[in-house]
Amino acid sequence: MTQREMALFYEGLLYALSNFSAFSVLWRGRWWMTAEHAYQAAKFTDINVILAIMLAPSAHGAEQIAKEHAHLKRADWNEVKIPVMEEILRAKLSQHAYVRETLEKTGKIMIVENSPTDSFWGRGPDWKGQNHLGKIWMRLRKQMRVSGKTG
Repeated sequence: MTQREMALFYEGLLYALSNFSAFSVLWRGRWWMTAEHAYQAAKFTDINVILAIMLAPSAHGAEQIAKEHAHLKRADWNEVKIPVMEEILRAKLSQHAYVRETLEKTGKIMIVENSPTDSFWGRGPDWKGQNHLGKIWMRLRKQMRVSGKTG
């Protein structure tokens, strides 16, 4: 499959699908500046770390705070991170028409997070990444088309 046969997102036209895009998310009773804020906060149970992430001025800032406190990460994080991400993205999709329109524009082609560094959520440096973020978006796209809604 060539890059032309994929819906690549990270920056550019499909940036709305990125966790770093400027779409706030109401998730688990709290407003988060971005999906990335919610995802990074979900790694922790320590309220001080969660609040610091919530108040971070950017998605990059939220990510940095989480990295600085990695030693406090939930013990079960590796088991729950994919369903947590899907829950956050489902909320983002249901709350923003522009995100739904962007997802619909991907048609039926494979969605790939065009991250040159992340081999878990994206394509990674060798294009052999697991692309879990793209897989979640494709599941949500299919569900959106079948049910006519996202939640």
